[in-house]
Amino acid sequence: MSSLSPVQRLRTSGIFSVEGAESNVENNVWIIGNDESAVVIDAAHDHERIARGLGDRELMAIVCTHGHSDHVNAAVALADLTDCPILLHPDDAELWHQVHPYREPDAPLLHGEVLRAGDTELNVLHTPGHTPGGVSFYAPDLGVVFSGDTLFPDGPGATGQPASDFPTIIASIRDQLATLPGDTVVHPGHGESTTIAEAAAHLDEWTSRGF
Repeated sequence: MSSLSPVQRLRTSGIFSVEGAESNVENNVWIIGNDESAVVIDAAHDHERIARGLGDRELMAIVCTHGHSDHVNAAVALADLTDCPILLHPDDAELWHQVHPYREPDAPLLHGEVLRAGDTELNVLHTPGHTPGGVSFYAPDLGVVFSGDTLFPDGPGATGQPASDFPTIIASIRDQLATLPGDTVVHPGHGESTTIAEAAAHLDEWTSRGF
């Protein structure tokens, strides 16, 4: 039996750069797995700290919720250190190449695909809106979903960038996330967690406010 929690959170800090603007951000890096192996969701800012968090476990993959710099800027260094593949939805290839112009992701993340992280199955849900290739990872056995920047306790992710779209992110939340069991815990890419029920209760309000 695994002595480690199947879900671990690391917080890393660094610079988020988009459209020529930079800001300091703190990201959640999620490690999912057991005592022997794991996957990392969103290798942000500090590949050495993430590697220390993994310990001696084998890293099976780095999976990216989307291609914004603060979620992928440590991915290549961590992949090179651990000799593991990087997975990204192909619709975020342009964003990825803004950060890593000379390195391709190793494999695509596609809606409906099931990944294994230790003893945990992660179902890939395409949840665009914040970015075209945004995805969430649903672990039904754990009752959690990793929402990246699609869903936070206080609303949907930002849609002010050129590749973002508010109606699309609302549709993603309504059709892909709000349909999950209400007690599913939502682990986002920044900040604290919520539940699907808490978020769904505000969906109509968020839609009418237009964020």
